[in-house]
Amino acid sequence: MSEPASISAGIAQRYAAAIFEIAKERKNLSGLETSINDLEAALNESADLRGVISSPLLSRAEQEAAISAVAKKMKLAGVMQNALALMAQKRRLFVVPALLRALRDQLADERGEITADVTTAQPLTDAQSKKLAETLTKRVGKAVTMNTAVDESLIGGLVVKVGSKMIDTSIRSKLASLQNVMKEVG
Repeated sequence: MSEPASISAGIAQRYAAAIFEIAKERKNLSGLETSINDLEAALNESADLRGVISSPLLSRAEQEAAISAVAKKMKLAGVMQNALALMAQKRRLFVVPALLRALRDQLADERGEITADVTTAQPLTDAQSKKLAETLTKRVGKAVTMNTAVDESLIGGLVVKVGSKMIDTSIRSKLASLQNVMKEVG
């Protein structure tokens, strides 16, 4: 991981831990999860909101006013509203996407789940998704939630990331491996 990404992840982890603990103390993990989903959807849909959290041109006060207004309008959980305002004051809004991922991971861990990122060359059928989820559940010993994506450049097969482990059975990686072996020979 590059140094700036590592620093961002560390900042996000610290904020996520604090937000999670407060929400847990207040017995509002479901409200926190709803807030995470809503904020993530808003970030995906709104280029303006992404601009607010990443713009170095906005002052701290402007960022705080904007994100507080958005959080209030979206009726995010109080702990999330307060955290976003504090992050704006500290010029830390740029880590919000990493914060949401960290919070999602903590919620899944609390429920005894783990998230697997699955990339396939073609969309999985329901039967294939179910079978893959069952297989992954047996392998990791926790309930598995899958985030699926399609990347046609894989040609065939799939790439599965669970935690720090990655399984790459794609034809693209096998061809790259074969190409490397051929370069070594000749």
